[in-house]
Amino acid sequence: MKAIRIFAAALVAAFAISCGSASNDVKVDVELPSQAEVDSVSYLIGINFGSFIKGNNFGEGLDDLNMTEIKKGIVDFLEAEGNPYDPEFGKQFKIDLDRMGEILNGYLSKKQAYKAAYNLAKEEEFLSANAKKENVDTTASGLQYTIIAPGADQKIAPEDTVWVNYKGTLLDGTVFDENDSTKFIANRVIRGWTEGLGLLGEGGKATLYIPAELAYGERGNRNIEPNSTLIFDVEVLKVGKYVPAEK
Repeated sequence: MKAIRIFAAALVAAFAISCGSASNDVKVDVELPSQAEVDSVSYLIGINFGSFIKGNNFGEGLDDLNMTEIKKGIVDFLEAEGNPYDPEFGKQFKIDLDRMGEILNGYLSKKQAYKAAYNLAKEEEFLSANAKKENVDTTASGLQYTIIAPGADQKIAPEDTVWVNYKGTLLDGTVFDENDSTKFIANRVIRGWTEGLGLLGEGGKATLYIPAELAYGERGNRNIEPNSTLIFDVEVLKVGKYVPAEK
């Protein structure tokens, strides 16, 4: 809450400097910012707010939030009296700023819970239909896969180093990650990757359908929503077999 108050106080100062009206009783040979400059600063302040909203997952589009209330909050703050650092300052609004953390966290928790439930339902629907396809197999863990080319007879072990081309997509076709000739150790990635690589040898190609439980689960990550099913097209370019160190 303190950071938000500091940010809001800075906005008050910016408005006062850029948009404040000057007295006409004294003439000075210094120009006020032009209308174009006022418009530019106003636009940048809007971008700053947009960055804050998007960066904290408060909304992914204009339909997620009430823009009328956002505008009202800005106006109410600018017209408020007193020092923003004063504990009593926040009590003059229709929502006590001391409850800001509680309200914001409750909102984000509900959005996260909804996304997790929705994505899990979509996963169940997709995997159930996908498992019935002729070229799709399913392991005991729930990983689904299609082998395009098995590669060398010697399969990848968890400790092996691999060089791969891959593309990762979500169920809606969104590409969230793509790399060529990337290198990593097979057991230092999500579980679905480790298990899927174990089905291939050098030169192998496959499509992996990885349930959320074998990927990023209910937490997701920065680019992936909770309970997201991941689809990877994988090509193994090279395998460096693990050699235990001599004792």
